[in-house]
Amino acid sequence: MAERFKSKRIKFPQGKQSAFLIKAKNTLGLRDKDLAKLLKISNRTLTDWKREKFCMSLGALKLLFRKTGTKAPKNIKILEPFWYTVKGASAGGVAVYKKYGYVGGNPEARKKKWFEWWNKIGRYKKHPIINVSKPIKKPDLSEELAEFTGIVMGDGGLTKSQLVITLNYIDDLEYSKFVVKFIKKLFNVTPSKYKRFNSKVFVICISRVELVRFCAKIGLKIGNKIRQQIDIPHWIKTNSKFKIACMRGLIDTDGCIIIHKYKSRGKYYTYKKIAFTSRSLPLLKSVGAILDGLNFKHRIGNNFDIRIEATEDVKNYFKIVGTHNPKHLKRYYV
Repeated sequence: MAERFKSKRIKFPQGKQSAFLIKAKNTLGLRDKDLAKLLKISNRTLTDWKREKFCMSLGALKLLFRKTGTKAPKNIKILEPFWYTVKGASAGGVAVYKKYGYVGGNPEARKKKWFEWWNKIGRYKKHPIINVSKPIKKPDLSEELAEFTGIVMGDGGLTKSQLVITLNYIDDLEYSKFVVKFIKKLFNVTPSKYKRFNSKVFVICISRVELVRFCAKIGLKIGNKIRQQIDIPHWIKTNSKFKIACMRGLIDTDGCIIIHKYKSRGKYYTYKKIAFTSRSLPLLKSVGAILDGLNFKHRIGNNFDIRIEATEDVKNYFKIVGTHNPKHLKRYYV
């Protein structure tokens, strides 16, 4: 069955898959062949889905949600890829056992054949090492690496095998494109990216053990950042350019531009503030020290954020520190 979505499958209650497809077709005003073309599947596959001979794919379901604006049907189940092999293998195994009294062929014959292969060929072959981590480009300490560190401390996280950065799918869409190119340039690795289903979260993900090891080596933490009370790594704190670049990454991800409006003597006034929020107290303290070094007046509000409020300091922030997040520029110049 040649079709686009070779992924997870959706198990509908009896009769519901057919009803869902017919409703989607009518809502979009499409004929069967046009719906199949939209889903990039064959007419035969669509017919099989409507007959409920096969479960439709999760990818096709998501696409129809977006196109029709409908919500997820109730009582559906997501089946992992190759779910059917468990059922088929179990039934086949029972049949073989009943017939021969064992599963997988004659065990003694298998042993004999394996030893023949080992003595003639296997013992002389060089066997590849399994699960070797893929290499990455390891950049030197630089402003770019410092900014990357700030991005990860802001909206990123590390597990033992992955680096994940989560951004807002609407507000940070343009910035996410910058982050993807930035990572590729630094590490020569192309991240995977996807929108999290039923949310406004855009995920940038790199599954490389070697990258995680490198990140840990430059001072980033694996696991919960707040529980560990993360701080800016020492190698950044000792270089003025690195400190500015790191703070840019932090505020581009965990910062925002606040438009403050007030009324005085019958007139309305507006001015902009910069706020950076974190529940890691050492990180807040370090950002405050960087702002002190740049002579930017600031205050800590609500114990969890730093605010730059003076109009001249906000102006100088964009002049000296700058931003790579178009969202901040648009809000500042609005």
